Amino acid sequence: MFSFLDRKHTVAAPDHNRWLIPPAALAIHLAIGQVYAFSVFNLPLSQLIGVTESTAADWRLTQIGWIFSIAIVFLGLSAALFGKWLEREGPRKAMFYAALCFSGGFFVSALGVHLHQIWLVYLGYGVLGGIGLGIGYISPVSTLIKWFPDRPGMATGMAIMGFGGGAMIGSPLAVRLLGTFSGPESAGVWETMLVMGSIYFVLMMIGVALVRVPPDGWKPEGYVPVKSTSGMITSNHVDADTALKTPQFWLLWVMLCVNVTAGIGVLGQASPMIQEMFPATITVADAALFVALLSFFNLIGRFFWSSLSDKIGRQTTYGIYFGLGLLLYATVPSLGKFETAFLFIAAFSVIMTMYGGGFATIPAYLRDMFGTYQVGAIHGRLLTAWSTAGVLGPVLINYLRQWQIDSGVAPADAYTITMYIMAALLAIGFACNLALKPVDAKYHMKM
Repeated sequence: MFSFLDRKHTVAAPDHNRWLIPPAALAIHLAIGQVYAFSVFNLPLSQLIGVTESTAADWRLTQIGWIFSIAIVFLGLSAALFGKWLEREGPRKAMFYAALCFSGGFFVSALGVHLHQIWLVYLGYGVLGGIGLGIGYISPVSTLIKWFPDRPGMATGMAIMGFGGGAMIGSPLAVRLLGTFSGPESAGVWETMLVMGSIYFVLMMIGVALVRVPPDGWKPEGYVPVKSTSGMITSNHVDADTALKTPQFWLLWVMLCVNVTAGIGVLGQASPMIQEMFPATITVADAALFVALLSFFNLIGRFFWSSLSDKIGRQTTYGIYFGLGLLLYATVPSLGKFETAFLFIAAFSVIMTMYGGGFATIPAYLRDMFGTYQVGAIHGRLLTAWSTAGVLGPVLINYLRQWQIDSGVAPADAYTITMYIMAALLAIGFACNLALKPVDAKYHMKM
């Protein structure tokens, strides 16, 4: 019955149009990218009993905050655990199970909300949805790289751009549905989750239907592999288990971790940060616009930087991420002392492009280092760096800010140490990027 999911049934005809593959990847990533908009549910989830305001029987925001954190942790864990299975079984089967898990997470969470059992929401959106996130995130990556050996950065950038843009669909959709279903006796959350789970399942199934893998030995017409003069783009292959034994994998792991730690910490506190640093000029509405602007630049950066990396090389691109990012983070405390927030906003807009670009460029960097054989599985294991950063970034910026305020520091100055720490983290990433060299031949597979 489900044989159409098998890898052998996804092999494309030699004349298949490879430009049909990015829409398949986008269908998956636009759906699972909703995770960035989960905060829309935070306030309604804290008012399930009181409906219009929180009561003693309602869940606290500290409890609700764990839903997102659990989902990100299971994103990394599932991507690491199921990466080799994905390479063996093919992207269609992986996308199908990702759709079941991600949508199923909404359905289980809806039941948890209806019964007011938060452990069911943790299990649903956190665990089950997180597994769908992880499998769905990596499922198109190696397929796109195989279809676009001439432009691997651009190809993965197109898909991962969708993940960054998922919140731009998920946030207004959730707000609209919550407004439709809410009333005097209901906050409308469980109904919204049921509808969103159904919509996302249909969207992801479009990706399942469209995806194909290229035939063995397929190359784009006129494509001639370009030899890297620096040796940083290999023509050999390393399997996922062996990749873990190389210093290159762990250098890339640290690079992704510090880049995400710096970016995600800012994303989580963008609204209060700009209001506290510019209390006389920035209103709540202005701060909301600032958050939307950061999301936009996060989205644009994923495609821009990953495409540029095909021209200037992955090592140079990451050198810009870390070098320019370090300078921008180090100058933010000074920019916060200006009367106008323009330069502050401009600095963080550029930072967000490089945050998004880091996600989109890393699969192509892995392809350069380890070849295409199991790049999806290697990428999955590398995403444990994202899980680590998803906890480390918010903890650093939230707890350091609170510690400084408790010590008597003015809110406007409470981010100074944090920004310098983020700059130091990027300096570590810069050093790791400089240390990267081609993988030793002893790790190469004997094909």
